[in-house]
Amino acid sequence: MIASQKVMDALKSMGLNLYERKLWVALLSRSMSTAGELADISGVPRSRCYDVLESLAAKGFVMVQPSKPMKYVAIEPFEALERAKKRIAQNALETTERITRIQKSDITKELAKIHKQSMAVVRPEDLTGTLHGRVAMHDQLSSILKDAKKSINLMMTEQGLEDLVNKHGHLLQKASKRGVKIKILAPKTKQTAEIAKSLKKYAKIKDISAVEEVEDMAARFALADDDKFLMALTHDKTTHPTQDVGFWANSEHATKQVMQPVFEMIWNKAKLF
Repeated sequence: MIASQKVMDALKSMGLNLYERKLWVALLSRSMSTAGELADISGVPRSRCYDVLESLAAKGFVMVQPSKPMKYVAIEPFEALERAKKRIAQNALETTERITRIQKSDITKELAKIHKQSMAVVRPEDLTGTLHGRVAMHDQLSSILKDAKKSINLMMTEQGLEDLVNKHGHLLQKASKRGVKIKILAPKTKQTAEIAKSLKKYAKIKDISAVEEVEDMAARFALADDDKFLMALTHDKTTHPTQDVGFWANSEHATKQVMQPVFEMIWNKAKLF
């Protein structure tokens, strides 16, 4: 039985390359087989079968039987996936611990020194770029919130406000404790009204839908310290998170002289939640 495209796509989504997918499915169809037999069934070049099967064994999908010729045994699919899941979790934990150790070591200090020296010759207008995917946008927003020293001004959609609290609420609280003034504009709905209850402890939040000129605006942008600017270029209701696109700039002109006046104009007309 040849696996459907749906099955092959699912295996691809969990990190198995084309040869791994083909060989594992071929082995499942035989339960136990040699590399040569699997090459014939799967269409994977015989010269690649051994290293690919070793990779599958390391990931928990296959057991190797040390016979002559060497044979490979398929692990029952649910159990194989469970083993793979545990290996991925363990590898992620070990990688995270290594990164944490590096962060606390002199290595990071040396890297930071290199970066600081290079930044001295970078023009402010060069510090701009596009962000692809909502994860990248949230990563950039996280950096902006962490570094803010005086002010954070945010305009959010309904979904944007929920994401802001879920992903960055702790950073806003920390910023508030540092003395950073936080203002948030968002449409007032039943959902955002509930979210606003927690935000009011460390930020001022106003209803953008009360401002006639922009009541239907669906903007998502962040301003910080008069020189940092992040804006979504796509609508979060009609765009898949992986297709979200944003633009960021470390620019006093774009932030203080362009976007900040727009934000303040709307803020002055909006009403508190």
